[in-house]
Amino acid sequence: MTAKEDLFAKKIAGYLDRDSALLRSGTAYRLQLARAKALDRLADTVAETAPASGVTIAGAHGVAGGGVAGGRGGLRGHPLWSSRGLWLGIALIIVGGVVFQQWQATQAAREIEETDAAILSSDLPIDAYLDRGFHNWLTQVGD
Repeated sequence: MTAKEDLFAKKIAGYLDRDSALLRSGTAYRLQLARAKALDRLADTVAETAPASGVTIAGAHGVAGGGVAGGRGGLRGHPLWSSRGLWLGIALIIVGGVVFQQWQATQAAREIEETDAAILSSDLPIDAYLDRGFHNWLTQVGD
């Protein structure tokens, strides 16, 4: 840490210490329980990701916590690929892609239909559309 970061951290700690005295006892107790729970989860996570050298953190429930034997652990020790939320997200992305592709195909078909309808309802004979000179004239006029 630099000197500025250290000073900033000390100021924040001072403000938090001063304002923590104003908390009601019930709120302070709930915060204490939440902190203990977070530390337990951290210890479980560290125990699961630590190499199998037998070194664990005190209070970590590595054996009883149902850690992952191999691979990367997800929430609560389950493998990441077994998460329902992950599979739901993948399914939503696939469905979204299919729906978008169908919408694009429908739009392209609608444009072709509109062009065909305009050609068939115009006063020009069909031979004019087949004439190469007419096609060249249309591209020059469009530029």
